[in-house]
Amino acid sequence: MEKSLARYIWSNTRLQQLWILAVVALSMVPYFLSFDLPKQIVNGPIQGSGFEGEGATQTFMHLSYTFPLIGKVEFFQGIQLGREQMLMALSLVFLALVVLNGLFKFYINTYKGRLGERMLRRIRFQLIDRVLRFPPNHFKRVKSAEIATMIKDEVEPMGGFTGDAFVSPALLGGQALTALAFIIVQNFWLGMIAAAIVGVQAVVIPRMRKRLLELGRQRQLTARELSGRVGEIVDGIGTIHGNDTSNLERADIAARLGLIFSIRYDLYQWKFLVKFLNNFLAQVTPFLFYAIGGYLALQGRLDIGQLVAVISAYKDLPGPLKELIDWDQMRQDVQVKYQQVYEQFNVEPLIDDSIHKVAIEDVAALAAPIVVTNLAVSDDSGAKLIDHVSVEIKPNETVAVVGPNSSGAEAFAEALGRVVWPNSGRITIDGKDLLELPESVSGRRISYASSDLYFFQGTLRDNLLYGLKHAPLKDPEYDEQTAQEAKWHAAEAIKAGNPTLDPNSDWVDYRAAGATGPGDILTAMRPALDAVLITEDILDLALRSTVDTHVHTKLAEHIVDLRAALREKMQQSELGNIVVPFDFDSYNAQATVGENLLFGSMKRPIMNNRRLAAHPYFQTLFRETGLSNDLYAMGLEIAENAVELFHDLPPDHPFFQQLTFMTADDIPTYQALLQKLSSRKFDDATPEERSAIIRLSFAYIEPRHRFGLLTDELTAKIVSARKQFHENIPDDLAAVIERYDPEHFISSASLMDNVLFGRIAYQRADASESIRSIMVGLFETLDLFDDVLSIGLEFDVGSGGKRLTMVQRQKLNLARTLLRRSDYIILNRPLSALDQRVQDQITNNLVNELHHEGERPAIVWVLSNARLAALFDRILLFDRGSLVEAGNFPELSEQNGMFKELLS
Repeated sequence: MEKSLARYIWSNTRLQQLWILAVVALSMVPYFLSFDLPKQIVNGPIQGSGFEGEGATQTFMHLSYTFPLIGKVEFFQGIQLGREQMLMALSLVFLALVVLNGLFKFYINTYKGRLGERMLRRIRFQLIDRVLRFPPNHFKRVKSAEIATMIKDEVEPMGGFTGDAFVSPALLGGQALTALAFIIVQNFWLGMIAAAIVGVQAVVIPRMRKRLLELGRQRQLTARELSGRVGEIVDGIGTIHGNDTSNLERADIAARLGLIFSIRYDLYQWKFLVKFLNNFLAQVTPFLFYAIGGYLALQGRLDIGQLVAVISAYKDLPGPLKELIDWDQMRQDVQVKYQQVYEQFNVEPLIDDSIHKVAIEDVAALAAPIVVTNLAVSDDSGAKLIDHVSVEIKPNETVAVVGPNSSGAEAFAEALGRVVWPNSGRITIDGKDLLELPESVSGRRISYASSDLYFFQGTLRDNLLYGLKHAPLKDPEYDEQTAQEAKWHAAEAIKAGNPTLDPNSDWVDYRAAGATGPGDILTAMRPALDAVLITEDILDLALRSTVDTHVHTKLAEHIVDLRAALREKMQQSELGNIVVPFDFDSYNAQATVGENLLFGSMKRPIMNNRRLAAHPYFQTLFRETGLSNDLYAMGLEIAENAVELFHDLPPDHPFFQQLTFMTADDIPTYQALLQKLSSRKFDDATPEERSAIIRLSFAYIEPRHRFGLLTDELTAKIVSARKQFHENIPDDLAAVIERYDPEHFISSASLMDNVLFGRIAYQRADASESIRSIMVGLFETLDLFDDVLSIGLEFDVGSGGKRLTMVQRQKLNLARTLLRRSDYIILNRPLSALDQRVQDQITNNLVNELHHEGERPAIVWVLSNARLAALFDRILLFDRGSLVEAGNFPELSEQNGMFKELLS
C-alpha cells in the first residue's frame, strides 16, 4: 500500500485529475469576467459614462487581440448600442456568465463526485482483498467488527476527498486569488486590507485546527474500539449470561461512552471557537471596505462603480477561502485516517496474488503423496505445537491421527489444511510447497474440516454448495435492459480497479460433486447427507416449512395423493384414525377453537391473530352470531380453572407446558382481572379486557385441556359462524386467508399440515414421530423425496448458522467437505459436539462407504476415540508435539507403547 494518501490518489487518478484541472483553469475566465461586469454596468449605462451626448452609443462585443509579430487582429467589430440597449445587453451577458459559471460548477462537482466514488470503491475493494490475503495467524489479533468499521466507515471520507485532493485547491485557490487580484486592480490599499485578513485566516485557523485533528483521531480510535467491544458482547453473549457479568459489561460500555463523550465535547468546543474566529475575520473586512472605501469615494479617489465591484468581488472571497481552509483540515484528517488504515492493513507477509487467481478450467487430481519434512509449528507465544515432524501421506490411504490433548495432532491437521503456517520445515506435493499451491488446487483437491466452523447467512443449500463455488462457470441469462446495466457495471468496475466477475453467474462446479447440473445436484448430495446423518434433520425442517408452489409444482400437484396414501398407510398400521381430518361441515375436536372458527390458514406476516380480531368484518360476525358472549364466558371459565389449578405452582413446573393459552407469567395478570370482573357481565369489561379473556378460548382444545367447556350447541354455533364467515368474506380478507380445501395445496400452511390436513389426536405421545416415518416412506414411493429435501435445503441458517444446533452445524460442515470429492480430506475432530456413538457411526460411514470403486480419497482424521483407528490403514500417534509412534492398528495395539495406553 502507498503510505501517502495524496500519492495513492495521484497514482490511480492521474489522467482524470489533469483533465479536471484543465476544466478548472478554463472556468476561471468567465469567473473573472463576472467580477468586472457589475462595474461596467454601474459606470456605463446606469451612471451614463460614455453616454454624455443625446443619442450617444457605445460599441458592444468588440473582439480584437494584438499578437506578437503579427499585430492587432480584429475578430468582430461589435455593434453600436444606446444607453438602455447597452444596459440590457450587459445584463444579459451577466446572466449568461452566471449560467456558464453554474454549469462549470455542476460539471466539476459531478465529475469530482464520480471520481471520489470510484476511488472509494477501489480502496474498499483493495482493503477487503488484503483481508482475504492476511496470513492465518493475523486473524487471531484483530477484531472483525473493527476491520468492518474501518472498511465501511473510516475510509468513507477518503472517497469524498479524492475528488477534492487536487481540484479543490486549484478551484478554490483560483477563485480566491481571482477575487483578490480583482480587488487589488480596483484599489491597491483595499486589496492589501483583504490580503492581510486572508493571511491571518490562512495562518491562524489551520494552527488552531491541529487540536481538532488530534481530537478527531482520538474519537475515531475510541469509536472503533467501541465497535469491536460491542461485537465481542454479541459473540460472547452466552458466556456473559453464564457468568453473571452483564453488569460488568454495562460498566465497561458506560466508561467507554463517557470517554467518547468527553472527547466529542472537547471537539465541539474547539470546533465552534475556530468557527467563531473565522466568521469574525470574514465580517471585519466588509466593515473596513465600507469605512475606508466609503471615505475614499467621498474624497473622489475611488468611484462608486469600483467600490461596488470591490464589495461584490469580496462576497466571493470568504466562501472559497473558508472552503480552502476546510479542505486543508480535511486533507490532514483523511491523511491521519489513511495512516491508521495503512498501519492496520499493511500486514506482512501477505498471501501472494497468484495464489487466488481465478481458474475456470478443471484442476487435475493430486496423484502424488503429501510429504511433510521437518515440520515445526508454534503458537503466538512461541510455544512449540509441532517439533520437527516428518511423515508421508500416500494417495488413497486412510490415516488416523491420535494423541492426548495438546499433543500436536490438531496442529498437524491444521498445517495440512493450511490453517496455520509452519515456522520451519515444508509440506510438499509433487515437490511443490503446499503454501505456494494456488487455492484453485488446494481449495478443490484438498478439503479440511474441523469443529471450528462458520456458515454464512443464507440457505442450507447455499452453504452446502459453498465449497463448489470456485469460479463463474455459466453466465446468467439477462434481458436486454439488465444486460445493458450489467455492461455498465462491468465498465465501472474496471475504472475502479475491481474485477468484472459477476456474482449472479452460476459459480457451482457441479461436475466436482458428481452431478451434471442443477437438475441432479440433489442426487449427488444425498450420499454425503446420509453419511453424516443429517438427512432426517433436513426433512424435519422441510415438514415445518411453507412451500412455494410456483417452484415445487410437482409436490403441490400430488398433495391429494399424499393425503390419501397417508390415510391408507395409517389404517394399515396401528395408528388407525389418529389424525382427525378437517371437514367444513363439522367441528374438529383436536383443533383449537380459533382454528375451527377460521378453517383456514393466514398468510403471515401480512395477517395475524391481532389484525384479524380487529377487522370490522370479524367483529361484526362475532356480534351477529352471539359468539362474543359465548367465547367471553368460555374464556372466564378457562381463566378461573387455570388460576385455581396453577396459581401456587412454580413457573418452571412441567404442567405449564400443557397450557397453550397461558404462561406462568400470565397467571397473576388473569388473577387480578378475574377479581375485577366479578360480575362476569360482558358489558362490564373494557374492549381490552374482553380481548384478553376471549383470547384464552381461541387456544382451547377439549381433549387436551379437559375443562368440559365445549358443548354440542357451542360447537354447532362455531361451525355455523365459520360458514357465514367464508360465505361473505370481503376481498381484503380472502386475499390473506386460505380456506382449508381437501383438493388443493395450502401455500400458507406448513408441509406437515398440508399432508396431514387435520390434527393429530393427543392420546398418543409418539404419534408425530410415527407419522413422520410414514411420510418419509411415502415421499420415496411417490418420487417426491428430492422435492421435499429441496424444501428443507431452503431453510435460512441465520447469522453464522446459529439457527441450527451445534450438532447440525458440525454435520453440515462435514457434508460440505465431502461434497467436493477431493483427493485429500483432512478432518480435525470435526464432530466434537456429537456423542461418541454417533461419532463412531459417522466415522464408519465415511471410511467404509466413501472408498467405493473409482473414488478413494486419502483421509487424514484426528480422532477423539483411539479405538476407531482400527478402521484406518495407518496410525500416527502424537505426544508433546512429536510423532512418537506410527504403524497400523494390529502392530501398535500389540506393542506396550503409548497407543496401547490410549486404548485402555
